[in-house]
Amino acid sequence: MVHKNIVLNVNGIEVIYNHVILVLKGVSLQVPEGDIVAILGGNGAGKTTTLRAISNLLKGERGQVTKGSIELRGDRIENLSTSELVRRGVVQVMEGRHCFAHLTIEENLLTGAYTRGSKAEVSVSLEKVYAYFPRLKLRRTSQAAYTSGGEQQMCAIGRALMASPSIVLLDEPSMGLAPQIVEEVFEIVKDLNTKEKVTFLLAEQNTNMALRYSTYGYIMESGRVVMDGPAAELATNEDVKEFYLGVGGGERKSFRDVKSYKRRKRWLA
Repeated sequence: MVHKNIVLNVNGIEVIYNHVILVLKGVSLQVPEGDIVAILGGNGAGKTTTLRAISNLLKGERGQVTKGSIELRGDRIENLSTSELVRRGVVQVMEGRHCFAHLTIEENLLTGAYTRGSKAEVSVSLEKVYAYFPRLKLRRTSQAAYTSGGEQQMCAIGRALMASPSIVLLDEPSMGLAPQIVEEVFEIVKDLNTKEKVTFLLAEQNTNMALRYSTYGYIMESGRVVMDGPAAELATNEDVKEFYLGVGGGERKSFRDVKSYKRRKRWLA
């Protein structure tokens, strides 16, 4: 990986649940400032656990980092509280969106600004979120429970932006959304990255979409990184095309079929 200014450095972490179940087995990755980095792989590969290890959300699931280190701009952060991580600029958009159903869209957005000290800054951030998500401005007085899945995903991302993050951890942003909405969400992520210089680390099963919009990718299987490289190279790699893009042997295969294939020996080394 070509090294720029590294925002996030994950060094050989292991994660154990319930003191016995080893889920991550020496995961290492880097996120350069201003990039969109993707963690790819099937369900159960360890993508969400990796994000939760970074944001220190494992304790609620009886998980812990038992080996390795996690650094934000050179400082160890694996033992910091989630609230302290938010203050340092690490914000996670969780899988499933998790908007507060009984609050309006605008109230949801404002909950993301609880670490901000200035009302003027909060107001500026709110207007910026509405500029990127005009649909949210139209629905700002609607309860989140009565908005669409796409609008809730936009609300969750907008809420993260209200904290003025240096890096956003985005977990499965395409889950449960129609293809057109998925593309709209990824386009907004790209705009935020390009225009606002927001750094993203995203976990995604939709490999094709993730590689289109990211700069670098890490492919995980069974708690390990089995391949990594620039997104453009991964998108044309024959193994990735066969196992993750559903293309190989001249015919189209579903991801469910691809997952069950016996991996080539060099992938299991």
